[in-house]
Amino acid sequence: MPFTLAIVEDDPVIRAGWVKIINRSSGYRCVSDYGSAEAALVGLIKNPPDFVLMDINLPGKSGIECTRELKRRVPKIEIVMLTMFDDRDNLFDALRAGATGYLLKRTTPAALLEALNQLKGGGSPMSPQIARQVVQFFRQHEPAAASVAGGVEKLSARESEILRCLAEGRHYKEIADQLQLSMDTVRTYIRRTYEKLHVHSRTEAVVKYLGH
Repeated sequence: MPFTLAIVEDDPVIRAGWVKIINRSSGYRCVSDYGSAEAALVGLIKNPPDFVLMDINLPGKSGIECTRELKRRVPKIEIVMLTMFDDRDNLFDALRAGATGYLLKRTTPAALLEALNQLKGGGSPMSPQIARQVVQFFRQHEPAAASVAGGVEKLSARESEILRCLAEGRHYKEIADQLQLSMDTVRTYIRRTYEKLHVHSRTEAVVKYLGH
C-alpha cells in the first residue's frame, strides 16, 4: 500500500504542484489537501494520513499552531514543515510543536521525494540550510548538547562518517555518492546509528554528535 500524504498550503498553485509531484511518485499518494489550518484540523483529525506537508505561514492559525494541535490529537502523525524562509525562530518553534522535518519551499521535486523516503525510513528530513542552522545552534549551546551526549563512541568508523555527513546537512543520495555506497546501504548504516545512539531522528543524532 502506498504511504498517504496530506498538504496544507494556502496558495492553490503551489498546493496543486505538490499534489501532482506526490501522485506521480511511486509509493506515495496525496489523499487530501487544505488551504487553511482550520480546514486541515477538521479533516486530518478525522482521517489522518501517514505524513503531512505543512506550510508555516497560513491565514488564521499558523502552520506551527496547526502542527501543535495535530500532534496533540493524533500523536503518530508525521509532519514536515514547508517554508520560504530559514529563520531560526520558526525552525525551533516548529520542532518544539512536534514537526518531524523542515524543508524550504524551493526544495526540488527530487529532494522532496528523498525527504519522504527519509520519513518512511524513520528519519527527520531537513533542507541543508536548515540542518546548518541546527548545527550552529548546538555549537553555540555546547554545554546543553553535551548533557545528552553519549553512545557516539560505540559507532564504527563508517557509522561515524555517515553521522558527520548528517550533521553537515547532506541528503542521503549525497552521502551515498560521496562514500560510494548504495542508498540501501546508507539507510542501513543510519538505522544502526540511530539504534546505537538511542535516537529516532536526524536532529537527535546531530545533538549527540555535537555533544560527544
